Amino acid sequence: MSDTVHRTMGQQSGRRSWAEPWKIKMVEPLRMTSHDERVAALAEAGYNTFLLRSDDVYIDLLTDSGTNAMSDRQWAGMMLGDEAYAGSRNYYHLETAIQNYYGYEFVVPTHQGRGAEHLLSQAAIRKGQFVPGNMYFTTTRLHQELAGGTFVDVIVDAAHDPADLSPFKGDVDLEKLERLIAAHGPGEIAYVSLAATVNMAGGQPVSMANVTALHELCRRHGIPLYLDATRLAENAFFIQEREPGYSGKPIAAIVREFCSHTDGAWMSAKKDALVNIGGWLAVRDGTLFEELRNLVVVYEGLHTYGGLAGRDMEAMAIGIAESMQDDHMRSRIGQVRYLAELLEDWGVPMVKPVGGHAIFLDARAFYPQLRQDQFPAQTLAAELYLDTGIRSMERGVVSAGRDPTTGGHNYPKLELTRLTLPRRVYTQAHMDVVAESVKAVYDARASARGLAMVYEPRYLRFFQARFEPIS
Repeated sequence: MSDTVHRTMGQQSGRRSWAEPWKIKMVEPLRMTSHDERVAALAEAGYNTFLLRSDDVYIDLLTDSGTNAMSDRQWAGMMLGDEAYAGSRNYYHLETAIQNYYGYEFVVPTHQGRGAEHLLSQAAIRKGQFVPGNMYFTTTRLHQELAGGTFVDVIVDAAHDPADLSPFKGDVDLEKLERLIAAHGPGEIAYVSLAATVNMAGGQPVSMANVTALHELCRRHGIPLYLDATRLAENAFFIQEREPGYSGKPIAAIVREFCSHTDGAWMSAKKDALVNIGGWLAVRDGTLFEELRNLVVVYEGLHTYGGLAGRDMEAMAIGIAESMQDDHMRSRIGQVRYLAELLEDWGVPMVKPVGGHAIFLDARAFYPQLRQDQFPAQTLAAELYLDTGIRSMERGVVSAGRDPTTGGHNYPKLELTRLTLPRRVYTQAHMDVVAESVKAVYDARASARGLAMVYEPRYLRFFQARFEPIS
């Protein structure tokens, strides 16, 4: 059991209690809605938690993106925002932070992660090329497809099994990648898209050994390797904990070493970097940088602000440094594990090992009576909201979208509902409430009837689709 769980045991366990490495300076009041209010709110939202008003949500675990609590130093930094249109001093602070902590020479700021995904896809993909990666992410894959690329999943098979306890289920299967290269030739591979802590697999990490071998394979074939560094600091924690030779190495040093095996990276800074908005794209290739710097002016803003205010770049630079602190990361992942161990005690099915940013409930195991086209993960998210006002999100067939050739649903092996913990926002008491709500919904699982989709947008349907209960 983790040290966080032993907080509640205190003297009985013989261990000293542990607490978060911060104290609360400001609070935001929450409102607990009635069951009837939640029924009405969910119906108005078309049973899609993305369409709920935040005022109708009690504990918001929809995402850890832009929902984190900033530190006093970040807020102080925002008061030093240089809002010059060109050459803001805050851009140079951000550039220096990225160079120091991640090691890339050339930096382009963007308004958030998907802005960086778009720029890289437009600059680095030729129509008809393949983009292999360790499981898709929704916006990443869409930008690759809009640029004319075809995503190919080359993650290890263990990633598709929620019960598999392998420590690095985010690893790339190098044999799968070699077969893809042999079938089409290195010239038809735009780049390898590597995600640290694979979101759609349940926040599963990539090992240092794997990224090292992957880099060597890519170098041998002349294929660039680009990293989604959105939750790389969390990935570094798992390397520190699980991989031989890294137990005494600081998070910051592990992050820098990991990046050294890649040709560039993009980041949604709304996660690890503890800000409400922002992102960046950084590369080592000066020629590619020139193209990216030109494109950012077209789509985002001048290359020294990329769609961001100066104050946001300053908060991001400070947040990058704070995200690398070992005490912070132990606290962050410790809270996720605290919730997981409560649920495990009650036999609630979830993806294991537990990842760094969320609990991924196994909706198929919750609702074996529902077909996948009855959207069990969406159903579970709806039931959690009805029970206690907790907002979670679907990560299953709705998120997977449709096959562009057949028009039918893509049916992923994983049908998950994500409970995503914002950083430095909720207390352990909130986690107790969440755990008890999940248990109540699990106990009532036999009565679930599923949902039917009644509206489907063209792109990224999980954001705006609408549903109604199956009668």
